[in-house]
Amino acid sequence: LLTGDQKIEDRTERLPPGQRRVTDWPVLDLGLQPSIPLEKWHLTVDGLIENPVLLSWEDLNAQPAFEDVSDIHCVTSWSRFDNYWEGVATAHLLALVKPKAKARHVIMHSYDGYTTNVTLEAFGAADALIAYRWEGGPIVCQHGGPVRLVIPQCYFWKSPKWIERIELVEEERRGFWETRGYHNVGD
Repeated sequence: LLTGDQKIEDRTERLPPGQRRVTDWPVLDLGLQPSIPLEKWHLTVDGLIENPVLLSWEDLNAQPAFEDVSDIHCVTSWSRFDNYWEGVATAHLLALVKPKAKARHVIMHSYDGYTTNVTLEAFGAADALIAYRWEGGPIVCQHGGPVRLVIPQCYFWKSPKWIERIELVEEERRGFWETRGYHNVGD
């Protein structure tokens, strides 16, 4: 696994093999950066769950706040250490929607048409969150704002920008990069 699942003081090898450390945050996207006004943004959570929800910006911000510091590791060979995130813990979201026993995987859908997949276990990890703030300010559009997912134990293509829908399923389905040859787990 990547270093995101360890406490900062316990890490010895924070930089994965082949990565270079950066202090900026490079911008990568599929050629589209959707600008979603806060009053129009929403997050649908559905699939194999007991309590489907449609969260507005206000609904998301009414959930218990969660903070985490984690590293970003991008498959394009850069890593950025100690990113300070604020948002809603994915574990809290799972408790709210109550996954059915058959749910094993999570498919994430973004406003730009991007999709990616993770296991339910990775999605609900203790440090994973639906982030709406980075380094003390709102997440800007170029980095996936107003809301993006952050799953620190996986490479960053598993943390989609402009998140619109979270779907719990039984059988895994490969997302945008996974169907193009990227590793399905992303660790």
